[in-house]
Amino acid sequence: MKKLSHIQHKRYPERDKKEIERDPLDISRLSFLSLVLELLWGEREMGRGRVQLKRIENKINRQVTFSKRRSGLLKKAHEISVLCDAEVALVIFSSKGKLFEYSTDSCMERILERYDRYLYSDKQLVGRDISQSENWVLEHAKLKARVEVLEKNKRNFMGEDLESLSLKDLQSLEHQLHAAIKSIRSRKNQAMYESISALQKKDKALQDHNNTLLKKREGEENGSSRRTINPMHQQGYNPSAPILFNLIQR
Repeated sequence: MKKLSHIQHKRYPERDKKEIERDPLDISRLSFLSLVLELLWGEREMGRGRVQLKRIENKINRQVTFSKRRSGLLKKAHEISVLCDAEVALVIFSSKGKLFEYSTDSCMERILERYDRYLYSDKQLVGRDISQSENWVLEHAKLKARVEVLEKNKRNFMGEDLESLSLKDLQSLEHQLHAAIKSIRSRKNQAMYESISALQKKDKALQDHNNTLLKKREGEENGSSRRTINPMHQQGYNPSAPILFNLIQR
């Protein structure tokens, strides 16, 4: 009513209050005008409130605002818990240190334990709502860390960057090197044995092939010697003929 009277006097300065009240049309017009101005002014105030969100300096106003907003926040937490079947835990400390809290089914400790497990669990157990791009970022970070560890181990095996290793790490590295040398020697001996065995098999195969060639050559030579004819037999020479001729002459 104060705003209305103020607007009325501002709009019609030449009339007094009694004259305005006698005119129903003017009253209805002023009521409509005051409603529009109130809405516009309220929107401006709300707009300014959004932009100029800052600490309330007046203690009483700050306490009243805290009480109202706290009640609304607790109500919203309860609503989202019931409507969306979500586990909600809300903790509020006032400027004086007073605690206000809300939790689904009054299970604040259980929800906080779940929150701790979520934070400190392995990266593979991260919530399902993580986007695919974030998963790739995590996977890349894990692989990068793994590569760095492998490169450091490689340098250590090569005898480099040993200054940062403790005595226990050096002993472990020495044990690993001894085991690696033993494994290398065993594999080398096996490779040498396999190589010698392969050479022996190859040598035996060459000997067998050589023997086969010799036998084949001997067979060919024997066959050619049997086919050779004596030249005296070719001329019709009879070895008993000279003896008979000599006997006739005597």
